Amino acid sequence: MIRKILFAALLWQPAWLYASEVQIVSAEAECTAGNQCVFRVTLKHDDSGWDHYANSWQVMDEKGKLLVKRTLYHPHVKEQPFTRSSERIFIPLSISKVWIRAGDNKSGLNSRPYILKLR
Repeated sequence: MIRKILFAALLWQPAWLYASEVQIVSAEAECTAGNQCVFRVTLKHDDSGWDHYANSWQVMDEKGKLLVKRTLYHPHVKEQPFTRSSERIFIPLSISKVWIRAGDNKSGLNSRPYILKLR
């Protein structure tokens, strides 16, 4: 019986730990022939107002180099999920996938990246 309870607790724990993280619902990159890309990222978060809201997302290469950061300046309490785009940025041909992380103003960036293939 104790083993069953411990196993159930282990299964439940990750969901509890990540409950307040910003969820990346989807992401896409629209790139020109010259590798100028615009990223569109759709987020979902239990924004409660100015005290707790999704406030950023960022795109990194596989080595962790920051390629673009999108700051969100206000809560989206009644607009969930919501999509925001980046500026146009050059992405070298050598980069075939990127890691996207989102965050909120209490917890910072989420722990699980969203991996997006570019080509």
